[in-house]
Amino acid sequence: MRSSNPVLRENTFQGLFAEGDRMTMSGTVAKAGLLLLLAVVTGGWTWRRFDALAAAGDVAGAIAAISPFMWGGLIVGFLLAMASTFLRQWSGITAPLYAIAEGFALGGISAYMELRYPGIVLQAVMLTAGVLAVMLGLYRTRVIKVTDRFRTGVVAATGAIVLLYLVDIGLRAFTSVQVPFIHESGLLGIGFSLVVVGLAALNLTLDFDLIERGTQAGAPKYMEWYGAFALMVTLVWLYMEILRLLSKARR
Repeated sequence: MRSSNPVLRENTFQGLFAEGDRMTMSGTVAKAGLLLLLAVVTGGWTWRRFDALAAAGDVAGAIAAISPFMWGGLIVGFLLAMASTFLRQWSGITAPLYAIAEGFALGGISAYMELRYPGIVLQAVMLTAGVLAVMLGLYRTRVIKVTDRFRTGVVAATGAIVLLYLVDIGLRAFTSVQVPFIHESGLLGIGFSLVVVGLAALNLTLDFDLIERGTQAGAPKYMEWYGAFALMVTLVWLYMEILRLLSKARR
């Protein structure tokens, strides 16, 4: 039971067994839908705040107005993610709060990207929803089978991408050097983003598999919230990578 998702680990469901209500796949998917709705609502609020100022020609003021919500959402979201990971029993509270915080952050990022590339956000949202639906369908129909070899390959590839991103962040923070194909819009950069989007999509199947194993193990009902939170983490990553890919294509 392995997943690239940092909040779905090998021992996530070990030692958990419920005598009463138990975790179900349908319940987890429903709660994931609720988390996405919360993120859309708060993201829409940040978007409108940005759009009102940008429409008046004050782009700098719009960015300054949403920056506290964007950076605050990222920081608070990270802290809530850590809390959800170590306090799973409280995930019914921390997971919705995480979705709200991420919504503020994603709303600001999306509004800024929409200003630069009109129409890009709708495309990214539709593609993310489409990838989720397709991967869920492929998994439920067993067109994609999560074998040990498949799981190991996805985990290893995802780990390599994460390491590359960390190296790039370090280089940009302390030097003027950056990993070019992460940010460039040429064929190499677009190809790299396509690979990362593909990996994020494959990680959804690993999440589905681990959640299904949790339901089979008789995990307690509150783990539905934790599973939904874990799916949210992957979906946020997938959306951001699709947004990056589309922006490269526009450039």
